[in-house]
Amino acid sequence: MTKTQKVLSALQSGETLTGKQIESRFGVGNARATVSDLRMKGFAIYANPRTNSKGETKNFYRLGTPSREVVAAGYRALAAS
Repeated sequence: MTKTQKVLSALQSGETLTGKQIESRFGVGNARATVSDLRMKGFAIYANPRTNSKGETKNFYRLGTPSREVVAAGYRALAAS
């Protein structure tokens, strides 16, 4: 199983992960690139920013269901090319 598949498996099981967690748990060199790669493969991965009590904001990645608007935009992009 590749590192990308392991990240996807964790997200599919309902986990929310920060970029640092993805890099350390799965040995990924660049979490943003891995998430981008999964998005390009058609997975709806959302980045939800959260601010802690110290005022630090972190993005937590989760797998979700795309809205109708997002699906429609994808079809429009395909039709335009």
